[in-house]
Amino acid sequence: MDMTLPAPGSPANAERRTWIMVTSAAGGAAAVATAIPFVSTLAPSERAKAAGAPVEVDISSLAPGELRTVEWRGKPGWIVRRTPEMLASLQGHDDQLVDPKSERQQQPDYAQNATRSINPEVFVAVGICTHLGCSPSKVNKGSGNPSVPADWPGGFFCPCHGSTFDGAGRVFKNKPAPTNLEIPPHAYIAENRLLIGEDKSAAA
Repeated sequence: MDMTLPAPGSPANAERRTWIMVTSAAGGAAAVATAIPFVSTLAPSERAKAAGAPVEVDISSLAPGELRTVEWRGKPGWIVRRTPEMLASLQGHDDQLVDPKSERQQQPDYAQNATRSINPEVFVAVGICTHLGCSPSKVNKGSGNPSVPADWPGGFFCPCHGSTFDGAGRVFKNKPAPTNLEIPPHAYIAENRLLIGEDKSAAA
């Protein structure tokens, strides 16, 4: 193999220099493209989320009846602004529920009540079915959804295996899910600002 370099100024030498520049530029671009996702994964906010840092949420624009989802510890965190009708629907079906008084530890002590919340109007939960980890969907009373009973009071339905939960995340009997939806630690740091992932005593 002839290892002799082309003479300076020759057409062969100019072609060689052009090839080296193109190859170097392509390699540099690839290195930058590879580095960007890697660097972003090391951003402080991403590291904090991965470590389970609390998530602050402004709920001032949350409309009555609306469900908003935020990410906490890689899980969907639900926030629902319950209407008076939704609160009323939590009554009258305790005999149909597995754990109507929320005696099992799926919630902090300050949410172990009829509404499973600090503020009855605002429901905070982890939106993961306690059966096999699917994410249920919100189904309102009178929606006509054939997957829920005709006398459905409103709540959540898991399409994976048919588990149903009322508007406080309490599971109905004879369903695959064994327990109520989990209520995460949370606190109000202002009237319309929630901190999910940290309880009221820690936030005080």
